[in-house]
Amino acid sequence: MITNILPFFLILAMISGRSYSGSISIYWGQNSKEGTLADTCGTGRFAFVNIAFLPVFGNNQTPALDLDDHCDPSTKNGCTGLATDIRSCQSRGVKVMLSIGGGDGSYFLASSEDAKQVAAYLWDNYLGGTSPSRPFGDAVLDGIDFDIEGGTTQHWDELASYLRSYSFAKKLYLTAAPQCPFPDVYMGQALSSGLFDYVWMQFYNNYCEYKGNAAELKATWDTWTSNVTATGFFLGLPAAPSAASSGYIPADVLISQVLPLVKNTSKYGGVMLWSKYYDDLTGYSSSIKSHV
Repeated sequence: MITNILPFFLILAMISGRSYSGSISIYWGQNSKEGTLADTCGTGRFAFVNIAFLPVFGNNQTPALDLDDHCDPSTKNGCTGLATDIRSCQSRGVKVMLSIGGGDGSYFLASSEDAKQVAAYLWDNYLGGTSPSRPFGDAVLDGIDFDIEGGTTQHWDELASYLRSYSFAKKLYLTAAPQCPFPDVYMGQALSSGLFDYVWMQFYNNYCEYKGNAAELKATWDTWTSNVTATGFFLGLPAAPSAASSGYIPADVLISQVLPLVKNTSKYGGVMLWSKYYDDLTGYSSSIKSHV
């Protein structure tokens, strides 16, 4: 009897346990009080860590990295010590991305050729290429995150395409963090290309953020997921009330009101948080991890 019943319970468990389980992506790098990159990955809570930011590039500018006081990229080998942290993260299965752009910065793609040159720079200095001045030494990042909030509305699709043209020994991830209004002002054309693996829409500092009506947020979510081709979509949120001007969702509200709606969509990927520093203040990722 037990032998006959066991397969039934196994099947029932598989059905009832069907999970839309997602993961958490987080930004690290803009506050030296947020702990090390290795410690961030060591929490076991994050699938993606976005090193933020490379805020200066393109239009004949010398690319410049800004990681607050974590390291000094302006000095020789000033940030190469992060190579050990990056490899530590990757050994745990965490994808480590370089986030380009950001809310404050000087970045611009002036032409197709400019996009090609920026792609070559990113490849040689952060990905699978070679350069005598790699900021993170011999560590090879998993991909590039596009957090484009200014500059130009053109050539971002070409930058993504040029990056995709390189032959990588492992998968090259391309992700994007557009604002929640659809289509995104700066990345709209690029995101229609189908070149991005994951898209984490910023549902904060905008009219389309959560304001007490989860159905309205879900409608915006559906607009994104039905019009953009990507492997998965993440709900981008501030990890603390002070992390953004508006858009913070208390963890209990997220768990009870919002996640049940978006998790049932086919391309649900998880939650993106800004940022590790603010997450440390509230313990937000710990509160939601088992529900994402």
